[in-house]
Amino acid sequence: MAGDGAVDHVLPGLAIDPPCPIDYGELSEALARADLVIVENLCSLPLNPLAWKAVAEICRGRRTILHHHDLPWQRPQYSEHPPPPDDPSWLHVTINELSREELAVRGIGAVVIYNTFSMDGPLGERGATRELLGIGREDRLVLQPTRAIPRKNVRGGLAVAEALGATFWLLGPAEDGYGPELDDVLARTTVPVRHGPVRDGAGSIMADAYAACDVVALPSTWEGFGNPAVESAVHRRPLVIGRYPVSRELAAFGFRWFRTDETPELREWLESPDDLLEHNYELARRYFSVSDLPSRIDAAMRATGWEW
Repeated sequence: MAGDGAVDHVLPGLAIDPPCPIDYGELSEALARADLVIVENLCSLPLNPLAWKAVAEICRGRRTILHHHDLPWQRPQYSEHPPPPDDPSWLHVTINELSREELAVRGIGAVVIYNTFSMDGPLGERGATRELLGIGREDRLVLQPTRAIPRKNVRGGLAVAEALGATFWLLGPAEDGYGPELDDVLARTTVPVRHGPVRDGAGSIMADAYAACDVVALPSTWEGFGNPAVESAVHRRPLVIGRYPVSRELAAFGFRWFRTDETPELREWLESPDDLLEHNYELARRYFSVSDLPSRIDAAMRATGWEW
C-alpha cells in the first residue's frame, strides 16, 4: 500500500504531497486484513504528518514494524519534530547503530537490521555502457550513483574525478531545488561530465553503471546508510567515501576504502591494484547478503515475543 506507484492498494493520502486528506476508513479497512504491518519510514520523517498520525493511531495494539531510514533530528529542517510514535505492540528497526542509540536516548527501544544486497545480481554491460557514454577504453570514469542534493556533496565527487583526470558521471537527478546550483557546479568543473542514466529498464541501470565505472564516489556529508558503500563492494569497484557518521560504523566491518582526501593513494592503487576488491566483496557477502535477511528478521521478531 502506498500513496502512488505500482502497488496493490493505492491510497493517495499516504503520498508525500497528498492530493487529498487521508481516508481513515479506507486505511483502517485495508490494514484490518494484515497479519503484520510494516511502515517504511512514514512514521520516521514528517514528510506527511497527517498520514504519520493516521497510521500511528490505526496501528495501536497491532503487530507493526516501524522501519526507520532517517529520523527527524538527523535533518536540519525537521530537528524540532518529535520522535516517532511508539507502542508496546510495535518493533522499531533501524538501518544503523547510530539511529538505534539515538532512539534509545529518547526512550524508544529498537533493533538494527542493516540494508542487505543480492550477491548474485545481474552483471552489467561495461563496454556497451561506456560506448553510450562516449568513454574510451583507456579513459577513467568516476561514478557518483546518487541524487543531486546538498548533502550528497557533488562538489566532492567532482574533486575526485578532477584529481584522477577522469570523466565524472552523476547518475541521479537534482532534487529539492538544487538544480540551479548543480548547473553552476558542473559548469565550473575541468573534467567531462555525464548526467543521468544512459539506458532504461528496471534492474539494469545500476548494474550497467557499476560495470562501466572505474571508481565509485560517495562523498556525502550525511547518509542513513549509503547503499553505494556496499554496492561498490558487490560490484568489485574501489570506493571513495565521505566522512559521514554512519560511514565510520560501516568501515568498522573492515572495508578498505579511500577517503575523499586520499586520492593520491587511490591513484597509486589504480596503477598497481592489490586484493582490495576481493577483500571488500567477501565482507559484503559475509555481513550484508540478502540471503541472510530472513534469519535476521526472524531473530528480531522473536526478540519481541511474537510467535507465528
